[in-house]
Amino acid sequence: MAKWLNGWRKLSWPTRVRTGGLVLMLVPVHASLFAIGYVRTRHWLERLSTAPNPRPPSPFDLTEACRFAELASIAGRHGLVDATCLRQSLLVHFLLRRKGMVPKLMLGVRRQGSEMDAHAWVQLGDMALGQPELAHTALPSHDLQRQTR
Repeated sequence: MAKWLNGWRKLSWPTRVRTGGLVLMLVPVHASLFAIGYVRTRHWLERLSTAPNPRPPSPFDLTEACRFAELASIAGRHGLVDATCLRQSLLVHFLLRRKGMVPKLMLGVRRQGSEMDAHAWVQLGDMALGQPELAHTALPSHDLQRQTR
């Protein structure tokens, strides 16, 4: 607890506020996945975050997006719900779309011995946000509109 508190104290006030907001926003994402599942949750979040004029990310946008992913990871580890990589990625994807960007929500797998391990992350441009080394193979993406009909 002391280590976490020391880390929290090192954050600037704006970063603390942003992280606190992410902690709170992860709760409805978690509840929605539990109640209505992945496809309908993603559809709901994408409808809420449709930007009228999508734009390519600037270098500043990429820096901010990486920071969002990092803070979502912190919020997921120390938040109110068990916020897995899927929950964190759905939230980051939602927030970047609200800012007018066109991120990709990626799902992937890797084999660990005889077990399969799944992972979710957000890609913006050619950058996998918050993923210094990505060991998972991305699954083919599907058109969400076709899945929900």
